[in-house]
Amino acid sequence: MQRLLLLGLSLFTLASGHAENWPQWRGSRLDGNSLDHGFPKQISPKNETWRVELPGLGHASPIVWGDRLFTVAALSESQERVLLCLDRTNGALLWQKPVIKSNMETKHRLNSHASSTPATDGDYVFTAFLEGQSVVVSAHDFSGKQVWQVRPGVFASKHGFCSSPILFEDKVIINCDHDGPGYIVALARTDGHELWRIERPNQTRSYCVPLIKEISGRVQMILSGSKCVTSYSPQDGRLLWMIDGPTEQFVASIVHDDKSNLLLMSGGFPEHHILAIKPDGIGNVTDTHISWRTNKGVSYVPSPLCEHGWFLIVSDSGIAHCFDAATGDIAWEERVKEHHASLVSAEGQVFFINDFGTLRIIKPGKDYELTAESELGEKVFASPALSEGQIFIRTEKSLICYGKRLLQTAAR
Repeated sequence: MQRLLLLGLSLFTLASGHAENWPQWRGSRLDGNSLDHGFPKQISPKNETWRVELPGLGHASPIVWGDRLFTVAALSESQERVLLCLDRTNGALLWQKPVIKSNMETKHRLNSHASSTPATDGDYVFTAFLEGQSVVVSAHDFSGKQVWQVRPGVFASKHGFCSSPILFEDKVIINCDHDGPGYIVALARTDGHELWRIERPNQTRSYCVPLIKEISGRVQMILSGSKCVTSYSPQDGRLLWMIDGPTEQFVASIVHDDKSNLLLMSGGFPEHHILAIKPDGIGNVTDTHISWRTNKGVSYVPSPLCEHGWFLIVSDSGIAHCFDAATGDIAWEERVKEHHASLVSAEGQVFFINDFGTLRIIKPGKDYELTAESELGEKVFASPALSEGQIFIRTEKSLICYGKRLLQTAAR
C-alpha cells in the first residue's frame, strides 16, 4: 500500500543510485526541489552545454523525461499554441505539434499565451490552453500524436490563463479558478473523461498550481485561491479543511516545510500575506490553525521554497527573504531585482533568476550566502527544471542547458 502511494505521489519510485525526471510544474513533488546531485556550482559559458532558440513565445517551464524535453509556445503569426519536443543531448527540436488554433486571448502584459507548464507520465504529455473562453486539456504521445482532447469548462479572466496541469495516480488535475463559477477538475490520463469536479467558492480568479503531498497522515491537495486556502483529497475531490481569506487573488503555489510540518502560503492581491498553516485540520480552521503570519516579503507571482527548515521567498519587486519556517523570524533580506520565475533547489542550494536574466545561487541559513552569480544574457520569466545534474532554463527566446548529465533515469 505504501509503495502504491509513493508511486502516486512521485510518478515513480526513487531508488538508491537512480536519478529523477522533472515531469511537471516544479518537479516530481511539486515543491521545486530536486534530490539529484552533480549540478554546476558556477553558471558560466564554460558549463553551458547547449543553447537553442525556441519558436514563438511562452513562459511555460520545460519538463524533462529521460532523453526528452517538452515545453509549449504561442505562435502569433499562425495563432497556434504548440507543443515542442527537444532532444536532451543537444537541444535539437525533434517535433513541433499544434494543439489549438484560435485568436489570442486578452492577457496581462507580464503573462504569455503559453504560460501553462505541461506534464508527462512517460507515456503521454498533457497540456492546457485557453481557446476563446474554453479550457482545452490535451494528451499527446511521445511521437507527437494527439491521443485525446477535452474542454472541461469555461474560463474568464482579463489577465489570461496560466494554470498548469499536474498528475496524481491515474489523474490529470487542473485548477480553473476564474471570474465566474470556478472549478478544479480531475481527468483520466488514459482518455480525458472526467473523474471528479470541485465547485470552487467566491468566483474570483487565481492561478495557483496545487501542492499534493502526504501530510499529517493523509494525502492532501492544497492551494490558495478564490479568497480562501483549501485542502482537498486528490482521490475524490472531497474538502478536508479551509481557511477564509486572507486576500482575494493568488498566483504562488503553497509549499510544505518537513521540519516544522507547516504549510507556507504567500499571496497576493490586493492585500499581502504570508501564512504558516498547521495541516492537520478538519473543516473551517481559520481561527485555530494559523501558526504565524506576516506581510513582509510577500510574493504574488513567484512560488517560494522550503529548504532544511528555511522558508525562502522573493517578492515580485525583487526583495528576497529567508525566514525560519517554524517561527517566522527573518534571517536576512536582500534586493535581487524584479522576479517572476519561481525558486528551485538542489544539493542545499537555491536558484534565484530575476527578470533580467541574473542567476544567483544562494545557500539558505542565518546569513545571506551568495555562492555564485552569473548573467544569462536574456530575460527570464519561466522557472528552471533540474534533472540528473543538469539545469534547463527557458529565457525569453531560448532554452539553455547547463552541466553534464551524470546519471540515467530509472526505467518505469
